[in-house]
Amino acid sequence: MKGRLGRGAWTLPFVYPRNMDSTGAYDAERASALSGVPKSTIHYWARTDLLVPSISTERVKLWAHADLVALRVIYWLRRTKTASKGGHIPATSMRTIRSALKRLRQVTSRLEAALWIDESGKLYMSGPAGPETVDRQLAMATAINLIAPFSTSEGTRGPDLLAPRSELRIVPGKLSGSPHIVDTRLETRALYALMCDGLAIGAIAKLYPFVTLTQIEQALDLERQLSKNLALAA
Repeated sequence: MKGRLGRGAWTLPFVYPRNMDSTGAYDAERASALSGVPKSTIHYWARTDLLVPSISTERVKLWAHADLVALRVIYWLRRTKTASKGGHIPATSMRTIRSALKRLRQVTSRLEAALWIDESGKLYMSGPAGPETVDRQLAMATAINLIAPFSTSEGTRGPDLLAPRSELRIVPGKLSGSPHIVDTRLETRALYALMCDGLAIGAIAKLYPFVTLTQIEQALDLERQLSKNLALAA
């Protein structure tokens, strides 16, 4: 994905439905680091009601897992886009944007379903037989998977929102959606905090004999990436 936000980019007044089955709970820093969208942009969209956080709108705002995907959708659709073979990608229609956000309401119950926006600006969602349009028509699509790793023009790189590494998982209904080592309740940021306190990987491994060195290394690698996202977007 190349290009940047254009000066004349339009906005979509959108408030995430309060009655949706929202799971996961991320503060602004975590939502920014995981989605890849700069924190200042997330706060701006919340203030202008473009994307109001689903979990909490109080002083400590909290975004749901579905909001992370919505942030990527809005970021991508609002950008000045460049096709892989050169030239500009047509702006996505308001109708398609509304459809994309409406379909996000299904994400919390269909987390295996990926969303795409192709180079013509059309929206797709994975179906039983492959990519399908908003109207559920099968289609061939060279597209951008918004669940998969996500890069921005600011240089941030959001990880896969379900499997950020091969040994790591994000499950919205588990640990408030915090990234963790697969088949455990051990959060990656807990391991990263230990490393920041000066513990070597070997020492961390002795504290948690039920995880492997590879899993610890992947957890630390993810947290380094998330920390870098925040530094780049500062």
